[in-house]
Amino acid sequence: MLFNSIDFFIFFIIVLLVLYVIPAKFRQVWLLICSYFFYMCWNPVFIVLIIASTLVTWGCALGIDRSEKVSTRKLLLAGCVIVNLGILFWFKYLNFALETISMVIHREISALNIILPVGISFYTFQALGYTIDCYRGKMVPEKNLLRYALFVSFFPQLVAGPIERSTNLLGQLNRLSELKRSEIFVPRKMREGAILMIYGLFIKVVVADRLSILVDNIFGDPTRYGTVGMIMAFFGFIVQIYCDFHGYSTISIGASRIMSIDLMENFAAPFLATSMNDLWKKWHISLSSWFRDYLYIPLGGSRKGTARKYFNLFIVMVVSGLWHGAAWTYVAWGAITGVLLIIEAILRPFVHRIDDYFEIDKTNLGFNLYRAFFTTVIFGFPAVFFRASSFENAIIFFKRMFTRPDWYVLSDGTVFEYGLNVQEMWILAIALLILFVVDLIRTRRGLTLDKWLMGQFAGFRVAVLLVLIFMIVVFGKYGVQFDSQQFIYFQF
Repeated sequence: MLFNSIDFFIFFIIVLLVLYVIPAKFRQVWLLICSYFFYMCWNPVFIVLIIASTLVTWGCALGIDRSEKVSTRKLLLAGCVIVNLGILFWFKYLNFALETISMVIHREISALNIILPVGISFYTFQALGYTIDCYRGKMVPEKNLLRYALFVSFFPQLVAGPIERSTNLLGQLNRLSELKRSEIFVPRKMREGAILMIYGLFIKVVVADRLSILVDNIFGDPTRYGTVGMIMAFFGFIVQIYCDFHGYSTISIGASRIMSIDLMENFAAPFLATSMNDLWKKWHISLSSWFRDYLYIPLGGSRKGTARKYFNLFIVMVVSGLWHGAAWTYVAWGAITGVLLIIEAILRPFVHRIDDYFEIDKTNLGFNLYRAFFTTVIFGFPAVFFRASSFENAIIFFKRMFTRPDWYVLSDGTVFEYGLNVQEMWILAIALLILFVVDLIRTRRGLTLDKWLMGQFAGFRVAVLLVLIFMIVVFGKYGVQFDSQQFIYFQF
């Protein structure tokens, strides 16, 4: 059941209506039933994995809390991590490991017929984060299994995040049984949630799905295209994956907000960041902060010298690559990104001295847009490995980008045969302008779209929403030529 489907719209309305009328003591049970049903719409069998992860992390957290022996606490935590990562390894990485072993020993090893459960990387990390927080004493274990099960499986963020922390989400879910109906269905929060859901759907079905036509064509066979096609696919993909995942996260946050549940922000206008370090603080915030708290800092963070800090950063990015996908192209993406972040950190003092020498106004919009564009280009180069089906295709992509100039396609109309005609290019341009303005408001004023719109007069707010809805209906999944697609991050 996709967020960008009529099925989800009907499902969500039913969830809200029943949540509104049932007694307070049944609210959490109702949401748990809905969450399990939501997940089972993909493959009912895999609900067993969520239940298993829930039981293991819940039981180990209780055991850790009750045990006074440090060795027992460590053993329970280790067992919890091994079981959960073991399940993740079996379904996501076993065939990758077999393929790698086959390459090393030069003998063919048959791949197993294993289906990757949707969202397994997300709920596994969320559940593990809870147990680790209990071990560290940051969280009091939840004794009620049903309440904890809802935390692990809360449907708006179950299959693609944000990867929530128990310190934020669990308490909010627990309070649902204590709040009055009027404290859950708050008109202002419902309006904010609706704004977020509409905007998230807009950037998904109007921008991301439209760009996917162009990107899939060019990455599918890069040998057919020259410099212009490569540049279009280069920028097209990073904007596509941003709008795809940002769209999902925004819908998730909006749906939760309607029920007075505040999820963490997952994207904060990353392509307007003026450095790679800043960009990664604004991109997939829930995952990057998870790696920071549960991997980077335990490895030593920046506490053990500069060389160790850079090594830890590199390890985190390689692991991040593996988290995204079981292929060496993902590892390459993580490794290259890690190296770029290290190079930037080394050069940062030098860059600051240049800025000071020329007395550059770092609040100047033009200067910041220049830096943001430069940063986005750097971010995009390793992303080619992320998108390419193989190392060979990634190398072909770069070769043709720099050795096959074909600027004439911009004047003879050939460029409109790459997947998007003139009309679709104009629609895309208008949608990208809206995206840019929203991200600019987020960067310059520190406000998300819902907060900013709620501060405007009602007529303007309604007009903006009507424009977004019009574009969704006419140019999105209900358009003549394009059907909405599954969110990219579901595969992770």
